[in-house]
Amino acid sequence: MNRLQRFFLLVALLGLAACSPARVLAPTPNIFANDGYPLSEIPAVYQTAQPKIFYITDRGKTNEDGFLSYGSERSSSMAFGASTVAFGEDQNWQSLGTASGMLDRSEKIKLNLVKNEEILRFDKTPTPFKIVNGKPVLVPEAVKSYNRKRAEFQGQIREQMRLSGKNEVVVFVPGFNNSFEDGLYALADIWHFSGRHGVPILYSWPAGAGGLFGYLRDRESGEFTVFHLKEFLSQLSQIPELRKIHIVAHSRGTDVTTTALREMIIAERSQGKNPNEVLKIANLILAAPDLDFSIVRQRLIAEGFGASIGKITVYINRGDSALGVSQRLATGRRLGTLTADRLKPAEKEIFSEVKTVSFVNVEGVKGLTGHSYYRTNRNALSDIATIIRENAPPGSPSRPLVRVEGNFWNMPKEYPF
Repeated sequence: MNRLQRFFLLVALLGLAACSPARVLAPTPNIFANDGYPLSEIPAVYQTAQPKIFYITDRGKTNEDGFLSYGSERSSSMAFGASTVAFGEDQNWQSLGTASGMLDRSEKIKLNLVKNEEILRFDKTPTPFKIVNGKPVLVPEAVKSYNRKRAEFQGQIREQMRLSGKNEVVVFVPGFNNSFEDGLYALADIWHFSGRHGVPILYSWPAGAGGLFGYLRDRESGEFTVFHLKEFLSQLSQIPELRKIHIVAHSRGTDVTTTALREMIIAERSQGKNPNEVLKIANLILAAPDLDFSIVRQRLIAEGFGASIGKITVYINRGDSALGVSQRLATGRRLGTLTADRLKPAEKEIFSEVKTVSFVNVEGVKGLTGHSYYRTNRNALSDIATIIRENAPPGSPSRPLVRVEGNFWNMPKEYPF
C-alpha cells in the first residue's frame, strides 16, 4: 500500500465513521411544521416515551455488568429480541409528542437504550444435514427445531401487528461502522417520525469492527450476514397477515440488503413464483447507498430486480464525501453520488425503463461528511416518513419533488413546501 492509498484509507476510516448516527432525537421533519406531531394517530401500544423496538441480529452477544448487548463479532445463530428505548430522560408521552412537532426545540432529546430482552435464539447455521443418495438432506430433528422457532418468531410479530393496528413492518439495515445501538437509534428516529407506523424491526449485522482495516472487515461481515438476512425476510414474508414490508437500508447496508433480495428473487422465480407477491416488499429505500453503479445496473436492469419490488427510492447527494472516499478505494462509481447529468444517453434510456425506481437528489445537506442525511436532514426524513406512511409516489401532492428528467428528482431546500 503506497502513501496515497494509506491516506485515502485513513480518510475513509475517519469520514465513514460518520455513518454512526448521533444519539439524540433527529430534527423534526417539516411535514409536522403546521399540524404538529400526529399524537392522535398513534396506536395505544406505542403511546409511550419508552417503546419497544424489535431486533434480529447475528452479532455476537456481549454482557457487561449484567447488561445484555451485542458486539461486532459474528454469530452463527440469529437472536430475536426487543429493545426498550427511552426518548429523553424525563419525557412523558404528551411532552414527547409536543417536542416532536417543534422545528426549534429548546433542548435536545437524548435517546438511551434501557435494556435488551432476547426473546428467541435460532439454531446455529448451517443446519445439520446428511448426504443421502448424493444429495444433502436436513436432519429431521433440526427441521422440527427450525419450524418451532420460526412459528414462535412469527407469532410474536403477528401479535405486535395486531396491537399496532397495521399489518406492516418497518425494517432498518444500518451501514458500515455502526454499533448495535447506533442502528437502534437510527430506526427509532425513522419509525417515530413515520408516526410509529407498523412494527419496527432492526436487522443488525456485525459491523463496527473498527481499527485500521475495519472497513474491509465490515465488508466481509456484510457477506457473512446475507444468509441470515434472507432467512429473516423469508420468515417475515411467510406471515399470512403481513401485507407490506418497508425496508430502509443505509450505506453498506444497501449492499447487504440488495444482495440478499437478489438471491431471494432468483429463488422465487426459479419456482415459477412472482417475487413481488411472495416477498411483500412494498418499499425499498436506499439511503446514501455505498454500491458500485455498474453492479446496480445488473441488479436493477439485467436481472429485473426492480420489477420484483413495489417501489425503490434511492437517495443521492453528490457532496457525500464519505462515498467519495469509498469510490476511490473501490474504484467504482458509487450509486449514492449519481446524478442524471453524469449518465450517458444509453444509461438514461435504461433507467427510464425501470418505472419502479426513483432517484432523489437531496439538497442543502450539512455535516462533516454529508452521509447520514437520511435522518439528520428535515427534508429527507420528511420524504422517507411520507413514503412509509402513505406509500406516495414522487411528484404526488404529498411528495412534491421536482422532476429533473426521467426518474431523477430533486428535493428542494424547503421541501415539502
